[in-house]
Amino acid sequence: MSSTNSLPFIDLKSQYAALKSSVDARIQRVLDHGQYIMGPEVKELETALAAHVGVKHCITVASGTEALLIALMTLDLQPGDEVITTPFTFAATAETIVLLGGVPVFVDIEPDSCNIDARLIEAAVTPRTRAIMPVSLYGQVADMDEINAIAAKHGLAVIEDAAQSFGASYRGKKSCALSTWGATSFFPSKPLGCYGDGGALFTDDDTLAQAAREIRVHGQSQRYTHTRVGVGGRMDTLQCAIVLAKLERFDWEIAQRIAIGERYQHLLQALPLQRLAVREDRNCVWAQFTVLLQNGAQRSALQQALQTQGVPTAIHYPRPLHRQPAYERFAPAWALPHAEAAAERVMSLPMSADLSAAQQDQVIAALRQALA
Repeated sequence: MSSTNSLPFIDLKSQYAALKSSVDARIQRVLDHGQYIMGPEVKELETALAAHVGVKHCITVASGTEALLIALMTLDLQPGDEVITTPFTFAATAETIVLLGGVPVFVDIEPDSCNIDARLIEAAVTPRTRAIMPVSLYGQVADMDEINAIAAKHGLAVIEDAAQSFGASYRGKKSCALSTWGATSFFPSKPLGCYGDGGALFTDDDTLAQAAREIRVHGQSQRYTHTRVGVGGRMDTLQCAIVLAKLERFDWEIAQRIAIGERYQHLLQALPLQRLAVREDRNCVWAQFTVLLQNGAQRSALQQALQTQGVPTAIHYPRPLHRQPAYERFAPAWALPHAEAAAERVMSLPMSADLSAAQQDQVIAALRQALA
């Protein structure tokens, strides 16, 4: 990669520079009080996030993966129980189901948004189905009203895997406030990230919230009273402090992400590639700014050409889960053509709230040259 004008794929340094005094002060406060596990910042963050999302309960946890796992544990998922989800996602989505002995049931995605196709879900429901786990991929919420309607009809829970969509809106409500559980990640590259691992769960259900709080501390209802099987799933006080500092400009960052995404969409109109569709009743916070190319060969050539011009790219994701060695035993009887095609075609471009217009123009110029 050229060293003189290389762009960051995600610009965390500029974000830290803008928030340095707040981040440093928040970290110092934790170092001063020394409560590194379940310190006061944990409850402070949970209160702030619940208010931001618009739900009664926020439970911070050790990671986005832990959020999904704990959500499933609160539903008492049993071996052999089925959870309908998408094959076009990071492994954590299916991993948590399989860890509990459950069966991920994959249905295909929409070819234009890459989110789960809600029209295919009901046909996959069986007597063993316990939950539906849509993924709000790339920062755009899935068709939650349609998914919730199917769930209500069949008595199922819905867990929104919102690791990439925190801050996004859908029909006037926030991601994570749309279903039985909302689960998000604070991995550093996410729209709201910490400086390590972290995550959170959101619900309006008092009973489920209490279960999650107990599960994250090894199933304890009080110290050394283990009322249920749990995990070591707490989010560190230091990471909560960092997210509290980042919340100060999060609304601005979301507005920037949406604006930068719209500018990308506009600038890419003239180029021979497919842009992701964003539905009119929701927005996209572009955890990744992803486009679709003709095929894998074109993508490989384009990635190489962009790299020589200092423009980094990534693939989210190069192989759908039903084609992964660990999960191919869960490949369904039906075909998943859109997920398989997307894995061959998707490519993500540099994206963050601090991406300047000049940097974006550099990406577009490199793309234009490489596609000429």
